[in-house]
Amino acid sequence: MKKRIFCALAIPLLFAVVSCTGEKEKEQVIQLSNTSEIQLTDKAVSIEREQFAPSDGAPNIPMLVRGADTLPSQINDLDGDGQWDALFVVTDFEPGETQKVTVHWVDSLPDFSKRTGARFGKRDAADVPVRPRTEETFEADELPKSLGYQPYQTDGPSWENDKVGFRHYLDGRNAKDLFGKKTEAISPDWVGLDSMNTVVDNYHVMEDWGRDVLSVGNSVGLGGYGLKLGDTLMRLGVTVDDSINNVARTHFRIAAEGPVNSILHYEYEDWKTHGRTYNVSETTSIWPGMYGYKNTVSVQGLQGDEELVVGLVNINTEKPLTEIEPNDEYVILYTHDRQTYESEWWLGMALIVPQKYYLGHTEAPESGDFSNTFLARLDVKEGTPISYFAVGTWELSDPKFVEETYFVDYLTTLANQLVTKIEVQFENRPQ
Repeated sequence: MKKRIFCALAIPLLFAVVSCTGEKEKEQVIQLSNTSEIQLTDKAVSIEREQFAPSDGAPNIPMLVRGADTLPSQINDLDGDGQWDALFVVTDFEPGETQKVTVHWVDSLPDFSKRTGARFGKRDAADVPVRPRTEETFEADELPKSLGYQPYQTDGPSWENDKVGFRHYLDGRNAKDLFGKKTEAISPDWVGLDSMNTVVDNYHVMEDWGRDVLSVGNSVGLGGYGLKLGDTLMRLGVTVDDSINNVARTHFRIAAEGPVNSILHYEYEDWKTHGRTYNVSETTSIWPGMYGYKNTVSVQGLQGDEELVVGLVNINTEKPLTEIEPNDEYVILYTHDRQTYESEWWLGMALIVPQKYYLGHTEAPESGDFSNTFLARLDVKEGTPISYFAVGTWELSDPKFVEETYFVDYLTTLANQLVTKIEVQFENRPQ
């Protein structure tokens, strides 16, 4: 039976965003099942649009309701065609728990608490202010050294969740840096800017939100990458001292920014190195609750003798890299030391890489344009995406991260949560 909904001046909050279009389709019911015997906190679930089969008219945005609670979620337009592709939702599960949720079709989702963010700003000349941007394309001769100034706020885009923040050196270096956070709130928009919206380095000093805590140098930072050919390391991009990039054209866009998921996308065209030419695609995703981000990389132009190498900077530690296998799917590589600036604070860093592609690890030299980095070696195939996670835990985010055992326990728990799949079943899928 179809049920008629009438518009009223006073209606429950749950239906405040439901469009009063007369008739409402029969509600869909979804079962979300934790297939493991471990507790899951802030477990991310992405459900593709096709599984919902939304109508062409409005309302056509799914809102998931469990009992009296609305699950924090957002819709993502991953390909940028103006139509949402997936619903991204974050929730907690008890071991083996199955949650029954109801789909309510709405015109817009509620204003959930903002637990992720992405930021990018650029100035078009040295004497004009930075303006927010969501995308960028630049050529090989548009590096800061050839321009004569740094065009980007924080040297490139930054992204964060309620636990930790990161930034990507879009200015040709393509390394990943770490922002330690002292608060769960998203950091202020002025990070990297002065009162006139001029590019400044104001994030290497302590603020209420935190600060940049990691020295990157000529490494690829935490989660940056390149290729390995025999004993030769090939850096995607150049260093701060170069005026011409080895990537002909770089495209960047913020693919999504919302309360529970922020996604950044990069395309590197005609990366020329050691007589070879590659095209690289990269997608970075972050969601609440974890001290890290997910990165997915695919490479075209491979000749079959290359390896993908993913970096973990080792400038401020003399300790060796430690490897552990928490489950059958992932390998964890980590360091734990006073490896912030001036060795002031304890910082644990890790890579969680897929075991199916893992070839072992190596270390970059102490000098050169690709240096000071522990490297996970991964078996890369033409056009095949490889996903991994980069993790950074600062003692001022959680004082217990001073202890290596606490840090390792966290990594193991995280890896086991990441490997756990949520089973999604529609009880009454539309025909």
